[in-house]
Amino acid sequence: MVLALVLVGAVLALVVLGLLALGTRRRLIQRSGGTFDCSMRWDAPEPGEGADSGGKGWVYGISRYSGDRIEWFRVFSYAPRPRRLLEREAIEVLERRRPEGDEELALLSDSVVLACSHRGTRVELAMSEDALTGFLAWLEAAPPGQRVNVA
Repeated sequence: MVLALVLVGAVLALVVLGLLALGTRRRLIQRSGGTFDCSMRWDAPEPGEGADSGGKGWVYGISRYSGDRIEWFRVFSYAPRPRRLLEREAIEVLERRRPEGDEELALLSDSVVLACSHRGTRVELAMSEDALTGFLAWLEAAPPGQRVNVA
């Protein structure tokens, strides 16, 4: 009986430490500022490809502005480094739309989906209207001489 209580206590302590580590990591990412909640679907299917992926492939994350690039971190990860880097000059905005079908369940409420191309890969980003406004302003604020690809 005592062994069972010790084992349950140890498991509970590990769960609490894991959640605390996720919260601390998120705080460290957001500490430098310029962050926003952003779900991502990497290598998203082209519209009209026939295979309706619905809400599949979306991963919830946090994006952070870092100079001329966006650093994207998975929320449910302990990795200290970003999972994806999106360079400003390589981002081409293709379309903007509202979530459709099962996407409404997979994404945060009131999200807007921005379909982009990044070095030949189709990427979809889902963020709030306010975050989208900031993202598009950041894209258009490229230094002189850089091309801007905002549709």
